[in-house]
Amino acid sequence: MFVGGLLALLLQSLHPQAMIAVAQHSDYRNDPWGRLQRTSTFLAATTYGPAEDAQRAVDHVRSVHRHITGTDSAGQPYRADDPHLLRWVHVAETDSFLRCHQRYGARPLDAVSCDGYVADTARIALALGVPDPPRTQQELAAALADYRPELRATTDALEAARFLVWNPPLPLLARGPYTLLAATAIAELPPWARQELRLPRLHGAESVLVPPAGHAIVGAIRWAMGARR
Repeated sequence: MFVGGLLALLLQSLHPQAMIAVAQHSDYRNDPWGRLQRTSTFLAATTYGPAEDAQRAVDHVRSVHRHITGTDSAGQPYRADDPHLLRWVHVAETDSFLRCHQRYGARPLDAVSCDGYVADTARIALALGVPDPPRTQQELAAALADYRPELRATTDALEAARFLVWNPPLPLLARGPYTLLAATAIAELPPWARQELRLPRLHGAESVLVPPAGHAIVGAIRWAMGARR
């Protein structure tokens, strides 16, 4: 979830209208951990909570989205509850979490279970107002491909990437582990997305160094969170 969440944020930033809504209405620069906590709480409630808690979380998000509107740099209006933008955020998030679980999760899923995960996330997407969310891996891949012509790195996306990768508000001791998490997430980005966001590639060294480092840092987080229970 840590790696997948960072991957999802980087990928989602490449839709100009989704990113301008974040840039104009989010306080992620001043309160990144508060935003992360709110997102994590929503994911926990809709994934593991009883139906009433999940519905309450969905209703809150939809209420917030109704008030987020504006105009982008080209003069085009946008709104956070636009079904097309909601669908983009959903497919990028679902693909990112599934991709990272398959590579770094303790128990990767078989093909049937992967389709089951995509179908489960579709239930939340429908509740949030996403029209016809993908329900299989094949549909998920097709949905991502359909959005590709719309995606590019704006100034706001590049600023968000710099903040997430190079300038996170962390104490010095946390910078090393976070750098490993960021490198692990970046390695999962499609080559075109890395190029758009100007994130470097280490070529051969990356394929040798990043996977074991990713397994180590994810395993350490898994152990730490398990030890706290």
